[in-house]
Amino acid sequence: MKTLRDSLTEKNYKNIWLSEFNNIIRGMCGGFLFGIPLLYTMEVWWIGSSATPRMMGVALVSTFFVVFLLNRTDGFRKKRRVSQPYESVIETVEAMAIGLVCSAFLLSILQELNLDTSIHEAVGKVVYESVPFSIGVALANKFLGDSRNSQSQDKQQKDNKNNDELNATLSDIGATLIGGMVIAFNIAPTDEVPMLAAAFSEPWLLIIIIVSLIISYAIVFESGFSDQKKRRQQRGIFQRPLSETFACYIVSLFASAFMLWFFQRLTFDDPWTMWLNYSILLGLPATVGGAAGRLAV
Repeated sequence: MKTLRDSLTEKNYKNIWLSEFNNIIRGMCGGFLFGIPLLYTMEVWWIGSSATPRMMGVALVSTFFVVFLLNRTDGFRKKRRVSQPYESVIETVEAMAIGLVCSAFLLSILQELNLDTSIHEAVGKVVYESVPFSIGVALANKFLGDSRNSQSQDKQQKDNKNNDELNATLSDIGATLIGGMVIAFNIAPTDEVPMLAAAFSEPWLLIIIIVSLIISYAIVFESGFSDQKKRRQQRGIFQRPLSETFACYIVSLFASAFMLWFFQRLTFDDPWTMWLNYSILLGLPATVGGAAGRLAV
């Protein structure tokens, strides 16, 4: 039979692993917020494809130096442990590893990495794209920390439930629109979205939708940004984790379609399938921005 000491030790191990998993999710979400805009930049793909091993090494060393300095002041862990320089080195390596994994994953999702890509080209793209992701990981706590004012939450009126729900829902829609436009506005007028859409099939677009929803859910409800307990308790017509994630994704798609039309990447003469394909591709960065916007309100 297990002794009390063994049970407590097992519980502590579970808590440590759960905390570590949460920190990794937190770091990944910071990387997504900072790295996705540059991910939709074909010049970075070209630079990575033609980069020499020496330049890749310079990129990694430069990134290490920047991330090391950022980790000395903040980092991606909710409870900081970097009291000694060697601890900052360890956390910097972890942050860069998270950045490399995130960039490789999203490059694969966008089909910039596939089985036909050479090792040299793949490594170059991942290394160069990982720079903003790694910096985003190190800035995770700076993006959206626990800045929510509990007193202001207590001042919310509770005597009119329907009005509160409507106001909360409208606030989320507005925050999603603003956040999505901040992230995706610079991407909408570029050639990256049409170029990527030309190579995508319908099943792969479904993968983009699923990834967008997962990242949005993780940023708002799993990463530990802001006060997520209050976020889950907030009133609203759609404000349950899953329903809010889906509803705000639809809002992000409409915002993406509007931006593409505004910059004349789409016209009313184009088929609806083109509108859908372009909007889904731009919807990925718009959804990330919308998730950040919802946490900021």
